[in-house]
Amino acid sequence: MKKYLLVAAVLLPIIISCKMENPLLTESPLPYGAPQFDKIRNEHYMPAFVQGIAEAKAEIDAIADNPDAPTFQNTIEAMEYSGKTLDRVSSIFYNLMEADVNDQMQQIAEEVAPLLNDYSMYVSLNEKLFKRVKAVYEDRENLGLEKDQMKLLENTYRSFTRNGANLKGEDKETYSKLSEELSLTTLSFQKNLLAATNAYVLNITDSTKLEGLPAYVVDAAAETASEKGLEGWAFTLDYPSYSPFMKYCNDRELRRQMYLAYGSRAVGGEYSNDENVMKIVDLRIQSSKLLGYKTYADYALETRMAKTPETVNKFLADLVNPSLPYAKADVKMVEDFARKRGFDGEKLMGWDFSYWSEKLQKAEYDLSEEVLKPYFKLENCIDAVFDLAHRLYGISFKPREDIPGYHKDVKVYEVTDQDGSHLALFYADFFPRPSKRGGAWMTEFRGQSIENGVEKRPLVSIVTNFSKPTSTAPSLITHYEFTTFLHEFGHALHGILAQGRYGSLTGTSVARDFVELPSQIMENWGYEPEYLNTFARHYQTGENIPAELIEKIVSSKNFLSGYSQVRQLQFGLLDMAWHSLDSMPDTDPVTFEKAALKPYEIMPSVAETAISPGFSHIFAGGYAAGYYSYKWAEVLEADAFSLFKEKGIFNTEVSHSFRENILSKGGSEDAAVLYRNFRGHDPEPQALMDKLGLTSKK
Repeated sequence: MKKYLLVAAVLLPIIISCKMENPLLTESPLPYGAPQFDKIRNEHYMPAFVQGIAEAKAEIDAIADNPDAPTFQNTIEAMEYSGKTLDRVSSIFYNLMEADVNDQMQQIAEEVAPLLNDYSMYVSLNEKLFKRVKAVYEDRENLGLEKDQMKLLENTYRSFTRNGANLKGEDKETYSKLSEELSLTTLSFQKNLLAATNAYVLNITDSTKLEGLPAYVVDAAAETASEKGLEGWAFTLDYPSYSPFMKYCNDRELRRQMYLAYGSRAVGGEYSNDENVMKIVDLRIQSSKLLGYKTYADYALETRMAKTPETVNKFLADLVNPSLPYAKADVKMVEDFARKRGFDGEKLMGWDFSYWSEKLQKAEYDLSEEVLKPYFKLENCIDAVFDLAHRLYGISFKPREDIPGYHKDVKVYEVTDQDGSHLALFYADFFPRPSKRGGAWMTEFRGQSIENGVEKRPLVSIVTNFSKPTSTAPSLITHYEFTTFLHEFGHALHGILAQGRYGSLTGTSVARDFVELPSQIMENWGYEPEYLNTFARHYQTGENIPAELIEKIVSSKNFLSGYSQVRQLQFGLLDMAWHSLDSMPDTDPVTFEKAALKPYEIMPSVAETAISPGFSHIFAGGYAAGYYSYKWAEVLEADAFSLFKEKGIFNTEVSHSFRENILSKGGSEDAAVLYRNFRGHDPEPQALMDKLGLTSKK
C-alpha cells in the first residue's frame, strides 16, 4: 500500500496545479453535467484517479476521525455522499473500457487496479470507520429511520462484514492481496477475450463460397474486408457477422471453421484464458472462505432474492429436468428435417444447428430473418421503442446534438417526463467495432441521487452490436436484435425513472436476480401485433408489415423453445458448478466444464470448444453465481406481463403501477416486497413453462 500512497503524494501537487485543465476533475459545464467526452484524453485518466482516490480517502478520514458521536447522518449518509470525483472518473473510464477501449486504456486499467484495491481495503478494513458504522447499526431500532434510510444502513453494515471488516491481523492483509489479484486477473480475462475475438477473420475471395448468404450479409462482409484492407469478403466473430453466417452459409466446412473459431476463443493459444479462469475461481474460493463462507456461491447469494445455493440449484433443476425432453425432441426434429433435405453427416453438429433450424423455421412458418429484416429499419425501431415508453410512462426523447458522445456512432437524447421536466440523458451506441466487446448491455455514467436537496438525474447508456448500415442499405436489424433492443431499453428505463435519495439504492442498484425483470418484461411487446403494427414498415416501399408475417412471428415465438430453454439453463448450471466449489478441481477448465454439463447435453460436445474461457458475464462481469438470474427474472416477467395481457398491453393503470412499484423504487426495499406490491402475489416457475409452451408441446 505504501508505494501507491507515495505515488499519490508525488503526483498530487502536479494534479492540483493542472486541475482546471483535466475535464475529469471538474464539474462538467455541459447541460445536466454531461461528461465532456470531446475533451477527455487518455492522459487525463491516471491523474484523475489519483486525485479522486486522495479526495475520497480524505473524506473517509474525516468521517472516521469525527469527534462527535456516530449518527446516521454523520456516518452512514456521509459515506454515501463521499468519493464523488472517484465515482465520476471510474464510471467514465470503466464504461469506455467496455465500449471504446484502446491499448493505453488497458495499460491504465492494470496500473490503477492496485490503487483502487488499496482504497477499497482502506475503507472496508478501516477499524475506526467500522466501529462507527457498527454503533449506528446496533442502535438502528431507536433512530426513527425511514425505509430507505434503514435499507442504506443495513446495506452499509453488511458491505463491511462482507468485505472483511471482522477479519483480524494477517487475515486482513491476505484478503487485501486476494482482492487486488482478483481485480487484475479479471482485467486480464477481458483483455484476452477481446483480443481473441478481434484476432480471427474468415477472409473469402471465392464468391461461390458465399452461396446461401443474403445480400445484406455479403455487402456487410465486403465493407468489413475493405476496412481491413483485404480482398473479397471478411467475416468476424462479432454477432452481426457471425450469426447470419452460421444461419445461411451453405458451405458446411466454412461453418465448422467459424463455429470452432468462436467456440475456442481464448481456449489455449496466444490469448488463452484457461489459467485466468482457474485463478479467478481459486481466488474467489479463498476470499469467501476467509470471510467465513463455505463457497463463493454462499457468499454471493446472501444478498439476492434466492439467498442460498440450495434455492438456486432447486430452481434450475425444477426448470431443466422437465425441459430436457422437449429440448432433445427439438434437436431430433431439426436433424430429421435436415436428413430429409439431404444432410448426410454422421451427427448434427453445432455448426449445423443454426443453419438447419433456420431452414426448418422457414419451412414450418415460411419465416426467416431475411424476410423480416427489411421491416426493422433501425431508425424506425428507435422511434418505436421511444414511442412505447411514451405510451406506457408518458416520457419523451429528444436528440441533443449539442452534447458529445464518446464515439461518432453514439447518439445522445434528452428524456423528459409527461410534465416536461428533465428526467435523464440517454446515450445509444448501436454498432460493433474492434474497440467494443461483444454483446449488449445497459450502464450509467451517473445514477440518480439527491444531496442537500439538490437532485442529480441519471446519465444512462445502452450499448449493442447491431448490423451497421452499408453503402446500399440502412441498418436493418433482426427481430431477435429488436427484442434485444427492448431488453436493454428496459434496463435503461429502470435507470431513467429512478427516484430516491441515495444513489446506491436507486435505478438498477437492486438484487442481481431482480435486475432483469424490467428488461425482460419489455421483450414481450416485440411479439404483440398491436405494437408491431405501429412501426414495422418496409424500408424501401414503406408498406406496413403484412398481417400474416406478424402472425408468423407470434406463432413461431416458441419455435425450439425447449432447446433455447436448456441452452440458457446450461449457462446458469455451469456458473453454479464453478462457484459451488469449496476447493480447486485437479483438472483444466475445459475438462471441468465438459463434466459439469454432460448431464444436460443436448448436442454433441466438441472437444476444441468451451464456454468458460469466453464467459465474461461470470469471469469479468457481475454475474458470478448469478447467471441463473436471467431465468429467475423470466419467471417474474412471465407472471408480471400476464397482468398487461389481462388489462391491455398499453394499459396505463398497469404501467404506472409498474413504474411506481418497480422502476422508480430501485433497491430501496426488499425485491420480493416490491414485486408483491405490484402483482399482489409471489410468482411461480410454472408461469414460465406455460409461456414457453413446455407443458403442452408434443
